[in-house]
Amino acid sequence: MKKQDKKINLVCTTRISKYRRITEEALKIAKKSIAENKENEAKEIITMVECYLSDSKHFEKQRHYVNSYGCLNYAHGWLDAGARLKVFNVTDNRLFTV
Repeated sequence: MKKQDKKINLVCTTRISKYRRITEEALKIAKKSIAENKENEAKEIITMVECYLSDSKHFEKQRHYVNSYGCLNYAHGWLDAGARLKVFNVTDNRLFTV
């Protein structure tokens, strides 16, 4: 089996930590990159991201790793939506879908 063919079927704390760091980094950048006249939209998105990050931490403490990881995906999805809708002026395609 080639390395790229290897399937990953495990949600572990290492994976959660990695994606939480990425999402938190993207959130920091988004907060500094709010587009003019998009403050209300940005506030709503940022609130949702912060809530999902908080939920992710809660689920991880409860050892509900799939839920924790899912919350991170939702959090980052909100950030990507904000980037695509030009709520955030971001260009980093490592952190955002731009």
